[in-house]
Amino acid sequence: MANSNSSPLYERLEHKNTMHKVMEFIILFLLLSLLVYRLLSFSNHGFAWLVAFLCELWFTLYWVITISNKWSFVEYKTYPDRLLQRVAEHELPPVDMFVTTADSELEPPIITINTVLSLLAVDYPTDKLACYVSDDGCSPLTFYSLVEASKFAKLWVPFCKKYNVQVRAPFRYFNNAAIPSSKNAGEFKQEWKTMKDEYLQLNRKIEDIPFDLSEDFSLFSNIERNNHPTIIKVVLDKEEGHSNGLPHLVYISREKRPKHPHHSKAGAMNVLTRVSGLMTNAPFMLNVDCDMFANNPSVVLHAMCILLGSNENQNEIAFAQFPQIFYDGLKDDPFGNQMAVIWKYMGHGIQGIQGIFYAGTGCFHRRQVIYGLSPNNGKLGNQELLKTFGNSKELTKSAADALRGETKCPSLLLKSIDAAAYQVASCEYEYGTNWGRKVGWMYGSTTEDILTGLSIHNRGWKSIFCTPDQPAFLGCTPTGGPASMTQQKRWATGLLEVLLSKNCPIFGTVFAHLQFRQCLAYLWIFTWGLRSLPETCYAALPAYSIITNTHIFPKHQELAYYIPITLFVTTNMYNISQYIQSGLSIRAWWNNQKMGRITTMSAWLFGVFGIVLKLSGISETVFEVTKKDQSSSTEKGTEEEEASRFTFDKSPMFVPPTAVLLLHLTALASALFGLQPPAHDGVGSGRLEVAGSVCLVLCLWPFLKGLFGSGKYGIPLSTIFKSAGLTLMFCTLCRS
Repeated sequence: MANSNSSPLYERLEHKNTMHKVMEFIILFLLLSLLVYRLLSFSNHGFAWLVAFLCELWFTLYWVITISNKWSFVEYKTYPDRLLQRVAEHELPPVDMFVTTADSELEPPIITINTVLSLLAVDYPTDKLACYVSDDGCSPLTFYSLVEASKFAKLWVPFCKKYNVQVRAPFRYFNNAAIPSSKNAGEFKQEWKTMKDEYLQLNRKIEDIPFDLSEDFSLFSNIERNNHPTIIKVVLDKEEGHSNGLPHLVYISREKRPKHPHHSKAGAMNVLTRVSGLMTNAPFMLNVDCDMFANNPSVVLHAMCILLGSNENQNEIAFAQFPQIFYDGLKDDPFGNQMAVIWKYMGHGIQGIQGIFYAGTGCFHRRQVIYGLSPNNGKLGNQELLKTFGNSKELTKSAADALRGETKCPSLLLKSIDAAAYQVASCEYEYGTNWGRKVGWMYGSTTEDILTGLSIHNRGWKSIFCTPDQPAFLGCTPTGGPASMTQQKRWATGLLEVLLSKNCPIFGTVFAHLQFRQCLAYLWIFTWGLRSLPETCYAALPAYSIITNTHIFPKHQELAYYIPITLFVTTNMYNISQYIQSGLSIRAWWNNQKMGRITTMSAWLFGVFGIVLKLSGISETVFEVTKKDQSSSTEKGTEEEEASRFTFDKSPMFVPPTAVLLLHLTALASALFGLQPPAHDGVGSGRLEVAGSVCLVLCLWPFLKGLFGSGKYGIPLSTIFKSAGLTLMFCTLCRS
């Protein structure tokens, strides 16, 4: 050790948030009061009253879980400077960095190479770093882009470190037309212009694709995306003595065959883990999606502060997760997918229990933990190692070294890749092993990230949510209706796959080491899809009441009349306060409210349908890649307004919210023109039912505009006809 400085590498800060807790209990009291009112009034009402009671019971239980999640608000503050004072640079542990991409069309290579360049340039000893890029699309364009980016990296990395550039993804750094100021203005200005010209030339090369399938690219000739052998190429090898001292850079496209399951991203991560275990075997591993570039040059040091904090800490903390933050987000979050408030309040709240969920990107893992190690330090015998990790002797040896905490690099040199690396990347290697079941990234869900995190927490490990002042990673978020809905549907489907499997967190609490409140936290997120059922039913109740001229809310002459009113006002005041304290606008709150209702009735509902089809054996769930766009902060005014508009396609996901909108428009029209039947008990639908119907129409405002829009901004006629048919059927059943 270079310095025996006893100052902690991180601090744990607890926040009481007393006012929020008071409001949370007021909301809970109002929810319970509404349930009691419904129970006492059961004898005077019918089926709709029962549906309302069951929905509100769900909302109450979900709110109890939400209170538990937010109760222990904890924040961690890291001190990278102290780490550098305590540990000499040559004693810092090695880190393997994984970047995953799956489709060169949906995930353009220019995005991937910017992420790679930002990782190669982080402030950490380059001889301690290795970057592995997994290309599940087996695209020659991705490989070519990586080769060209490696040439640019020889200029870019020294430039960043010489001038202490803070934003090390070149597309972001050069996005601003103005030249940044510097102490050495003349020299810096010249180098800045040269560097920008080089980057623009790199862009042109990738766009023009001036290569043929010869020499290094011959491996890509006559291959199919889902039917090809393993391709492993060392793009940069620091052992070659580059004067610029760049980290290793390795391209991997694992073998795929039609009759062999490849397990989507989880399978790719396991191949990266095995191949890197043979090549560098670093004790820590970072994984990022191809669009999540390193925005903070000290990100690795921040993570090491957590993972090297103390001897006791090393026996508890499995991974350090950084929040997903997005660059050039549209103003006021019109699609409700930036999740800033969720990360702040839920993330820090769950942090106070057993630790944050693994989010699939921006996370530093201990290799030991990924290899199945438990906090009690259980050891594996030789035969068990072979059964667990496969029949590669080289990999078994490197895994044994990693489990013992030895950080020496394996004997397999990067520049002499032998059959062992290709063996562990083959599609048949995992048969008869514990990969995807007990070690590595877990299989069985399209949300492999949270399932993997759950398996780690089940073993008794904890995790830490690391939020430095300068965001560690920035990524792009999908825009428009179809892209957002596709992402949300995949999440809902994958989460339900875990909930309805042997990996259900309830089993983890009963039979493993998952804490009870951590189990509740997992149930909160795993039931996202199931929320669509009570919320969609509840959304239809006001329209049902107006059409049938009955009431589902208390009558105005009853004291209970003020319960739903107070609940509505208090809940929205509570939510608005969280958005304001997060630095967001009331408009952002409203956009998230709208998208919350739309997502629930569309993507999440279809996520439930997908699980039903899977359980019935009709179809399997499919991992759908979300389209990535490298937006520019220069897009202002009209262009941003266009990007903020909700778009549609012919996806059936848009049918339910369109049907709910038409249903409420029909109900309001029947009330306005006096088309309601006579009330059975003399008291028909009232102001609360009408107010609820109006609120839902406002929440579905993008769909109301879509009814009259054209092109991608208009709801397709086929969707409108299907929705109208469902509305007519519902109204007929209501009147019958």
